[in-house]
Amino acid sequence: MAGSIRPEDIQKVREATDLVAFIGERSPVKQKGRDFWCCCPLHNEKTPSFKIDPALQLWHCFGCGEGGDAFDFVMKTEGLSFPEAVRRLADRAHIEIEETDQGKPRVGMDVKNRLKAVCEATEQFYHTQLMRSPAPVAQEARSYLSSRDLGGQVPKDWQLGFAPGNGALVAHLQSLGFSFAEMEQANVALRAKSGNQMRDRFYNRIMFPIHDVSGECIAFGGRVIGQGEPKYLNSQETPIFHKSEVLFGLDKAKAAMAASGVAVVTEGYTDVIALHEAGVKNVVATLGTALTMRHIRILSRHAQKRIVYLFDGDEAGQRAADRALGFIDESMTPEAGRTRIELVAVTLPDNLDPADFVKARGVEALQTLIDSAVPLVQYGIDRRIAKHDLSHAEGRTRAAKEALEVLAPIKDSLLAKDYARQIAGRVRMEEADALAVLATLKPPRQMREEEQPVADAPQAPVRKKQFSPQEKNRRRLEAQLLSLFAKRCDFALANVSALAQTQWHDPVHARIAEVFLDQFSQNPQISSAELVSAATAAVSVAGSLLTRSLGTDPKTNQIPDEDRVLFLIDELSIGDMEEAIADLRAQLASPAQLSSDEYDMLYMTVAAMQKDLIAKKATRKML
Repeated sequence: MAGSIRPEDIQKVREATDLVAFIGERSPVKQKGRDFWCCCPLHNEKTPSFKIDPALQLWHCFGCGEGGDAFDFVMKTEGLSFPEAVRRLADRAHIEIEETDQGKPRVGMDVKNRLKAVCEATEQFYHTQLMRSPAPVAQEARSYLSSRDLGGQVPKDWQLGFAPGNGALVAHLQSLGFSFAEMEQANVALRAKSGNQMRDRFYNRIMFPIHDVSGECIAFGGRVIGQGEPKYLNSQETPIFHKSEVLFGLDKAKAAMAASGVAVVTEGYTDVIALHEAGVKNVVATLGTALTMRHIRILSRHAQKRIVYLFDGDEAGQRAADRALGFIDESMTPEAGRTRIELVAVTLPDNLDPADFVKARGVEALQTLIDSAVPLVQYGIDRRIAKHDLSHAEGRTRAAKEALEVLAPIKDSLLAKDYARQIAGRVRMEEADALAVLATLKPPRQMREEEQPVADAPQAPVRKKQFSPQEKNRRRLEAQLLSLFAKRCDFALANVSALAQTQWHDPVHARIAEVFLDQFSQNPQISSAELVSAATAAVSVAGSLLTRSLGTDPKTNQIPDEDRVLFLIDELSIGDMEEAIADLRAQLASPAQLSSDEYDMLYMTVAAMQKDLIAKKATRKML
């Protein structure tokens, strides 16, 4: 990802975003009192439990427990990072933002527009070289494209090009008034070792211009002519090009995706072009990287029904298929509701790639294959089972184990239990045994990489730490106080000593309190939305925890926030005093380990604290 965004620009975007209007674009909202309610866009529900507080610019869903500010909403619904969410809302509000890149100069819209101009001029130069250059290497490039059925009108439609190298591009861009720094930043040229001269980044390659979703050229991919490594060379990350957010051909495919509701993902540039030219126009490709969850979220905006991952039949395609199983998560289950992603997969037969398949068997055969794609979960299970010989017990046991492991990320869903029963039937296993194994599986996201189990090692059930009723109540009160402090920053400032002195039992609560103290010291006028956003940046679950004070209980809502805050501060303070007294009494219980003076001092301290505790209880705020 490129750079970080200035705090003042983040604030501009936050102030320009009306949370009610923005969420209303996704789900119909209705006003009740001063707040707004809607069905949660994050999960399937019939009764609205999603509350938006327009004064605080915060939201909370009492169904799934999620919450936060506008940035949190974009991150959770679209699978974006925080900088991406800021850019998304900045584009919506037509706000120009500047970014820093590890101490380098800020990159504003003027600079980005200049870099796009560099890429556009480069695209035109490469295209002219392909179409008009008499050089033998350019002729070789044209011959290669013709051999792949990419001749005729195709180079014009896709603005294909040829990079001659030898400084020809640098000289051309220089003649147009572009600086060496702009060429380098757009990643179309590199500085020579001397540092004073520039050289073309691409040479002797067929060039595939990469466009953003609006059709502007932002980067390039080049295929070497003849022998050479790497076979494909892509632009590196630049201020206008982020591989995890860009898909080749999306600018041309988005209309067909919207019309059909289906997106097809392949592995290469030529596959996309060949399929578009054959009439299959809802096709895109990744850019030298595996498909990412950000790619999937972007595609889901254009294709409302499903995303088809089309794998080549060769060894590389099968490795990609195995990696794709990492995308399985709750978003693919019916419980995800409106945010559910229908990601399906299919492998081309006979080691063919899409271009060769269409050439050999036709478009109808490809469309039939695409239509037959199965959900990624089913695809993974089928692949795992197919690897084993089910004619003997050992093969069936291994097949069952590996197939059930595919379900680990969604083990608690009804979908996973249904698939587990299907697996049991296919490998001649008792359904109860399959469900028992499923229950013991550990979701991958709950493990660090070094903790991944050995392939044949038994997996122990996940056990949550158990707390006594008293400890549960203590942690509940802590969460309520932090939640109210987030809602009423003025009360938090007035009682900042409580943030610093409370002995937080939950480490998450302690970390949030640290963030609060830090934020209040930097900006005493901080808003609730800013405070929640800062806390969420430090603690991922803070958004949902801190927005719970946007409550639904009429009795609680009738109690003034100030009274609730004082009650919670008193309760936590009393709890801390009781624990401190208990610790000191434990030391008094072992007098042999204390000197006479130490024992007397400790005894007097306990007596004084006990007196303070009684007085505190007598005067504490009650609700």
